Amino acid sequence: MSVRIGLVGAGGMGRAHLARITGEVSGGEVVAVADIDHAAAVSAAEPYGAKVYDTSDELVNDPDVDAVIIATFGRVHAPDVIKAIEAGTYVLCEKPLATTAEDCIAIMDAERRAGKKLVTVGFMRRFDPAYNDMKAIYDAGEHGQALLVHNRHRNPSVPESYTSRMAIDDTAIHEFDTMRWLLGEEIVKVRVDRPKSTTHRFGHLIDPIVVVAYTESGVRIDDEVNVNLQWAYSIECELVLETAAVRLGDQERIHIRDRYGDRNAMCRSHIDRFQTAFNREVQEWINAVARDEHTGSTCWDGYAATAVVDAAVKSHEDGSSPMIDVALIDKPAFYA
Repeated sequence: MSVRIGLVGAGGMGRAHLARITGEVSGGEVVAVADIDHAAAVSAAEPYGAKVYDTSDELVNDPDVDAVIIATFGRVHAPDVIKAIEAGTYVLCEKPLATTAEDCIAIMDAERRAGKKLVTVGFMRRFDPAYNDMKAIYDAGEHGQALLVHNRHRNPSVPESYTSRMAIDDTAIHEFDTMRWLLGEEIVKVRVDRPKSTTHRFGHLIDPIVVVAYTESGVRIDDEVNVNLQWAYSIECELVLETAAVRLGDQERIHIRDRYGDRNAMCRSHIDRFQTAFNREVQEWINAVARDEHTGSTCWDGYAATAVVDAAVKSHEDGSSPMIDVALIDKPAFYA
């Protein structure tokens, strides 16, 4: 029996999930789409014969919907996630879980009242084969402790609507979660440095930035966020251990050697780079829902990443790069 899935948010990410569910993974069926833009909901739903709703309330309360994907803007996630929890419905919520720590805490409170983990946050890098290989090497312990991790998050360009804050709460948040997952510990302090800006940015944007963070045990993490690189979407990570350095490959498929040199194609977007990870994430979620089980990242993971975002934004807005402590509540036993 297929898991009957409803989508809230008929934008680009939501439509990519619809195509994925129907064409690339198994066990799921798209039965409903909701969006405040009725025309967008209709155009997204029509190819799949899905119902159309103008509100998330209608979709969440549809008895024919077993599970919900939320792919709206982060600032409006919290009410819809809480509605789904209260309806006892499994949720895959695109990152961020919410844009404030307070909203994340409210979601965790709702889930604890429900007495069951229902929410998976869409941190898809946890499903990327290369990151998983890196984590397996670290967890095996053969090369000792982690000392440093170097990250680079580079986009060819961003639209004019992209803001300096988004470099942290929409872009660097991926590294915040991935580093917590990779190292198995919380980030406790963070600062944002402002190097020389690129001439390719829009005037309102501070780009690039470098985020520097430390974990509970003192592992130093740096993350170059550089979103007007022009030539590629390039995600890089190097984990420095006591007796080894482990880095992601360049994701190349083929090399061309000719009079221009030895080169390989570079990814142009997050869909290109992380298609396998997205597919694995959604497939595992569908499989878990069918078994009436939770899988993947939890609301605590969504909260902890957002708490790092809050501290990083404070440092960024200050402009003098102060190191800011990450304010975390005590982890509830429910998420232990």
